[in-house]
Amino acid sequence: MKIAIGSDHAGFQYKEKIRAFLEELGHSVTDFGTHSEEAVDYPLFIRPVAEAVARHEFDGGVVLGGSGNGEAITANRVKGIRCAVCWNAESARLARQHNNANVISLGQRMMSLETALEIVRIWIETPFEGERHEGRIELIDTGG
Repeated sequence: MKIAIGSDHAGFQYKEKIRAFLEELGHSVTDFGTHSEEAVDYPLFIRPVAEAVARHEFDGGVVLGGSGNGEAITANRVKGIRCAVCWNAESARLARQHNNANVISLGQRMMSLETALEIVRIWIETPFEGERHEGRIELIDTGG
């Protein structure tokens, strides 16, 4: 898969570990920054990830921050993005299976690195179920 990744300063450490993890699994990863723990404004790094995924330049995206909430809100402002805040394995599985999440958001301050890596792995490996969920995705995309 081609994956876009981005974070603010509060998600920087996990972003670096997740990027390396994905590359070890054979995925192509493009890092949209930030590139240090120096304080930054997260929309400057998250929105470009979401826009690139929405343009189908990438198969999916991973965004990170302290809680993951602001990052998900930012990503979801981009038409065509379905970004889910994931906090455990089950939330990652359902985000993909039922919601076909094309971006996931993680909070570095909310979980261990091991949990974050497990979430990413599950999100990558889980297929969208389709069927009854397809109509719901269409309603999300069209506004009802």
